[in-house]
Amino acid sequence: MTPQTSTGLIDRATEAQAAREYRSRLHQMTQSGPTCLWNDSVASSELAASIEDGATGATCNPVIVLEVLQKEWNFWRNRLLELARLMPHATEDEIAWRLVEEISTNAAALLKPVFDAHGCRNGRLSIQTDPRLFRDPEALLRQTRRFHNLAPNIIVKLPATEAGIAAMEEATYEGISINATVSFTAAQCVAAAEAVERGLNRRAAGGHDISSMGSVCTIMVGRLDDWLKVVAAKRGIIIDPGYLEWAGVAVFKNAYRLYRERGYRVRLLSAAFRNHMHWSELIGGDVVISPPYKWQTLFNASDVEVKPRIDDPVNPGIVEQLSSKFEDFVRAYDSDALKVPEFLHFGPTRRTLRQFLAATQDLAAIVRNILVPDPDTELG
Repeated sequence: MTPQTSTGLIDRATEAQAAREYRSRLHQMTQSGPTCLWNDSVASSELAASIEDGATGATCNPVIVLEVLQKEWNFWRNRLLELARLMPHATEDEIAWRLVEEISTNAAALLKPVFDAHGCRNGRLSIQTDPRLFRDPEALLRQTRRFHNLAPNIIVKLPATEAGIAAMEEATYEGISINATVSFTAAQCVAAAEAVERGLNRRAAGGHDISSMGSVCTIMVGRLDDWLKVVAAKRGIIIDPGYLEWAGVAVFKNAYRLYRERGYRVRLLSAAFRNHMHWSELIGGDVVISPPYKWQTLFNASDVEVKPRIDDPVNPGIVEQLSSKFEDFVRAYDSDALKVPEFLHFGPTRRTLRQFLAATQDLAAIVRNILVPDPDTELG
């Protein structure tokens, strides 16, 4: 092969790589500013592909574990059989949560090089505490400690309920990074940030290091949108349907403004994607964008321009319409509209908790079918 031909091949390969990077909108985002990408999945192939695209974190919860089992069933079915053999006296719940831990630690291992390269701020795997513990701060804290010790780059999800907020402060004081989840409102974001700040200040006052900690607070932007659509349908509220796509974005931008003004040492995280604005409108902020892998594929294939929009205000007319027609939007947008004991009674909170609780039961049922197979099914 002549040098000229070889050079041509190299040039074409370089051009192809450049084209791939150009087409990857998320890669552009992660390379051009402070906005980080986390993968809202722990399926191994999806997480590996997302890391190649610049992802610096991932999340896990009961719903995600069920999705992983669907995608990687042959592997995890064999592992469940092995766990059943190794844990002969364990309940289905105990085996199910051991599975959650193993799926999470596998993902944490994939992210460990990123964790080391980013000085512990990124490269974390976010694992969710048992949703059934949402009322018990001590039980949440016990499980948080266990999860924290699974891997050095674990971050633990705690619900933004009254019990969860209390556990956040104590976990932070003990040096555990947390992810406030089941969160939809500016009030929840402020309460979570204040809890983390109290924990950090107490820890620093005791002479302990806080430099390697990296807590985040999630806003499930799409789930707020979903709830307002349910309210509109139930109550016969007429509003431009496009306005309902902006509710979560408006709350996120307002919370981000408050975080910067108050200097909270917690990053906001956008989750529960329903449209591209849950990504595109938040670019440029020192925040985390955490879409499922299928949404990452959609974003990368889109023609949406990657540019900072976090400081672009949502049309005041949209905010005014949402505020005048939906009391629950006001509760979400106004940081003083909900008190901590009221978090559990907010519609999206109850709706999401119920889904997580159901997913926990579904996971236990999968284990049950491994431990005690249905004899009727075996008969064919």
